[in-house]
Amino acid sequence: MLTTRDRWRVYKTGCLMFFLAVVMLTVFQSGTLSSEDQLQIERQLRMETPGEEALQKMAFYRHPKSFWNKQQRRVQASTEEPQVMLNRGAKTWDITSSNCSANLNFTSTDWFAGLEANFQQFLLYRHCRYFPMLLNHPEKCSGDVHLLMVIKSVISQHDRREVIRQTWGKERVINGKKIKTLFLLGTSSVEAERANHQKLLEFEDYIYGDILQWDFMDSFFNLTLKETHFLKWFSTYCGNVRYIFKGDDDVFVSVQNILEYLDSSANVRHLFAGDVLFKARPIRKKENKYYIPQALYNKTYYPPYAGGGGFLMDGLIARKLYLVAETLELYPIDDVFLGMCLEVLQVTPIKHNAFKTFGLVKNKTSKLNKEPCFFKSMIVVHKLLPRDLLAMWRLVSSDLVCAQKVESL
Repeated sequence: MLTTRDRWRVYKTGCLMFFLAVVMLTVFQSGTLSSEDQLQIERQLRMETPGEEALQKMAFYRHPKSFWNKQQRRVQASTEEPQVMLNRGAKTWDITSSNCSANLNFTSTDWFAGLEANFQQFLLYRHCRYFPMLLNHPEKCSGDVHLLMVIKSVISQHDRREVIRQTWGKERVINGKKIKTLFLLGTSSVEAERANHQKLLEFEDYIYGDILQWDFMDSFFNLTLKETHFLKWFSTYCGNVRYIFKGDDDVFVSVQNILEYLDSSANVRHLFAGDVLFKARPIRKKENKYYIPQALYNKTYYPPYAGGGGFLMDGLIARKLYLVAETLELYPIDDVFLGMCLEVLQVTPIKHNAFKTFGLVKNKTSKLNKEPCFFKSMIVVHKLLPRDLLAMWRLVSSDLVCAQKVESL
């Protein structure tokens, strides 16, 4: 029979042993976490993108012939909850597989049955927001980039990309301001030629290193996917980019005029400028490329939006657009979708007369559409074939003498 004194001693001994066990367990866990942190740091260093100098050396020593012998790794497609990725603060493109099935919840409704096949297809898969990257170049945003030139293209239009690289899209440094160029692509829409097109594109990227490609098919309705994928990519990799020019691969662009305009707008917060349309009505004629059925959009007017041929925005608004885009249903017209995002942000895009996304003048046969002195004063002029773009660039870049500068800047 234990006395009260003995029981007290046993109790104190037990408490001491428990305290020592807790201390030892804490120290052990601390050491384990430190080891895991060290492994994580080492893993991050191994995955870190090489600097520009290293990349240039790699480009110098590689030979195009070796490309055809190397094994290409293709990422498999997937869907992941975007909000989860955002909360996680992903530092790399984190979509690696895709298992996107059709949403059949509304297929039995009368309004859905009355839609054209292409709109039915769009609605069935509208929830599939993100796809894996096939070609990626996060190093484009390394260092302080003043202007990132981002051009929407399709896999078969390599001639347009080549002319842009030779003309206004050439990467350079102007007055200490670094300018970088990227092309945005999906996969080929021609199934029979998809493998060949992909191999040629990979070779093109092997040479130039300026293509971002995602594993969704390029189509008119998927242009909105190209918009959201770029915004996510930009928010992931481009913390030091000041401004973005985003446009099509059939436009003439004056980089010098862009820089001049940006200098004059340095104090503008949430800069988003272009050929802005106010009170544009949804087109209800079925034969029109931009036709939208009432069931998809029943308002009288679209919110203000910039024509997709070319517009400018600052890095801050691009990151905010990404956050807002996560909250909205995708819309089949990409520039209107951006207008919807701007409306949520309560940001009104700035209309600027130097953005001509419908040509210089409405009369397509007018000689003014081929007048180099007009081009010299513009920021963006839409709809030029590669041959015409190259010829106009040479004229504008020559010792061209114009009577006066057009008042558009």
